[in-house]
Amino acid sequence: MRALVYRGPYRVEVREKDMPRIEHHNDAVVKVEMGAICGSDLHLYHGMMPDTRVGTTFGHEFIGTVHEVGPSVRNLKVGDRVMVPFNVFCGTCFFCARGLYSNCHNVNPNATAVGGMYGYSHTTGGYDGGQAEYVRVPFADAGPSLIPDWISDETAVLLTDALPTGYFGAQLADIVEGDTVVVLGAGPVGLFAARSAWLMGAGRVIVVDHLEHRLEKARTFAFAETYNFAEHDDIVVLLKRVTDHLGADRVIDAVGAEADGNLLMHVTSAKLKLQGGSPVALNWAIDAVRKGGTVSVVGAYGPMFSAVKFGDAMNKGLTLRMNQCPVKRQWPRLLEHLRAGYFDPTEIVTHRIPLEHLPEGYHIMSAKLDGCIKPLVTVGD
Repeated sequence: MRALVYRGPYRVEVREKDMPRIEHHNDAVVKVEMGAICGSDLHLYHGMMPDTRVGTTFGHEFIGTVHEVGPSVRNLKVGDRVMVPFNVFCGTCFFCARGLYSNCHNVNPNATAVGGMYGYSHTTGGYDGGQAEYVRVPFADAGPSLIPDWISDETAVLLTDALPTGYFGAQLADIVEGDTVVVLGAGPVGLFAARSAWLMGAGRVIVVDHLEHRLEKARTFAFAETYNFAEHDDIVVLLKRVTDHLGADRVIDAVGAEADGNLLMHVTSAKLKLQGGSPVALNWAIDAVRKGGTVSVVGAYGPMFSAVKFGDAMNKGLTLRMNQCPVKRQWPRLLEHLRAGYFDPTEIVTHRIPLEHLPEGYHIMSAKLDGCIKPLVTVGD
């Protein structure tokens, strides 16, 4: 089969790879029809995530058709069209029983630190991802769900990570009616977090980024006030000024490990690998939220140390909430919102890239060229 293969930092190629096979009675093999490049895939592409091995296939956002099932699979059959959450999870452990699918204890040798994910290095279990023609799906009765007839393929693939993660970011922020919510980052997750904040009762939504095309999308898709941090000496001072000098009630970090805005932090994280990620956005969140406020973190960080201003968080009495999104838990409510027509998530899609052209797609996404916000990946016919 054809698959994207990692060759080292900033080097990926599409080549022939062995077909995935049923390795356990609970496995399925899915023929991929559509995928996506996630902003967090860039952390792998840039060599930021530990134990990203040469030969790995990326891609944790994908939908497709069930090609083969193991003898114990009961909920799926060959030919079913499914959307697959990015979390690999068993559905039965202590954490899964509580809906914490992203913290499953049975799918990753490093499970005390992180759960399982498709295509996201051996720190998350070493599972190949869906930027390929076929992918092995463990615990097939737990993760995948049939794609409802009334949603498009593009909507379905956005439901496998970006949309639920943005929605989850707003949930973690504990928004109450009338709150001022600041979202740091106007990528797909930040845009969905900003749009979701309104659904949860926000009275004012502010989005911060430094890419004008993304800020424009934040205004037209998420109806947010926007600020370009590159145009201000100190974005935290500005955010304080526009929030009555108190700070925002809630701040959502939708940026994660590769935040711009501080050269020292960028060099010590992205270049020297001395931190698990640049904490610029998280530290801005801690500084920009009001005392007693809540900081929600859904931007991805590596497992190593990061220079976070924890003392400021403690002394301000902040609530810090964070996790990888338990995607499947978000689906029932999100499907209600989509069926009601509250918004169309595909408005943020800017590129549709064939599998064979994925190396170019990674370059476009990484360099933020051509107005790129969310590229989808088309596979097969």
